[in-house]
Amino acid sequence: MKSLFLIKTILILALTQFSFMTNAQITNSHTLVKISTEYGDMTVKLYNETPLHRDNFIKLVEQGFYNDLLFHRVINGFMIQGGDPQSKNAPKGKQLGSGDVGYTIPAEFVYPQYYHKKGALAAARQGDQMNPKKASSGCQFYIVQGNKIGDAELQQTEQQAKHKAKQTLFYALADQHKENIKQLRINKDTAGLEKLQTELIAQVEKELATQSFTLPETLKNDYKTLGGTPFLDNEYTVFGEVIDNLELIDKIAVSKTLSGDRPEKDIKMTLTILQKGNY
Repeated sequence: MKSLFLIKTILILALTQFSFMTNAQITNSHTLVKISTEYGDMTVKLYNETPLHRDNFIKLVEQGFYNDLLFHRVINGFMIQGGDPQSKNAPKGKQLGSGDVGYTIPAEFVYPQYYHKKGALAAARQGDQMNPKKASSGCQFYIVQGNKIGDAELQQTEQQAKHKAKQTLFYALADQHKENIKQLRINKDTAGLEKLQTELIAQVEKELATQSFTLPETLKNDYKTLGGTPFLDNEYTVFGEVIDNLELIDKIAVSKTLSGDRPEKDIKMTLTILQKGNY
């Protein structure tokens, strides 16, 4: 009996140790960054599936780039934004938001795995007209506050995703026929253009017929319970999330603002690497 009890004890200890090591390995696989303000601290986890944004953010944090910069743009019910190098020691009333580090980062959309729920860390960028590939700012970021989303709006989001997918595929197919389209226009062949358009639309419908645009339950639940800004999904790169003290976002978001959504009272930040991920 003693021998049997000893074996059971060893097995329990072994399983417990294995479980502990597994959890530790999971935790250690991500880089954690602390964002400190006078209102408190919050920790963000950087996603490994967005390595370009992750590594760039780590580099800037380690350089001390973000220290004493401001959350220079705050919109209650939407997001808080920072990372403009021109915000350091910026005089009162100065318009901020155009500062950068001289480079951009290619978009890394990992949707629907990562999305704009409350606490999402995402990269700011220039608008589509100047930036059709949706490349991210090399330094400016925002943290989502957003609002809770109802079922009707989520259904609309699904429809918009389907429409966007059709539109994107149509333009991609049209680009493959650009020389033909150019010639048809030169010849003012309206019938030919309409025929080609009908063929491309039919091809789009066929290719997307088996694709589901139903949002994952986890995503829908987060948007309904935490809130967020789903209309930004697949438009701006989400590369991390706040994992504690989400209330700090609300404290900053309610700040009284001046022109350009700059808080009347400067909100400085300090960023520190808490843990370097193993990846």
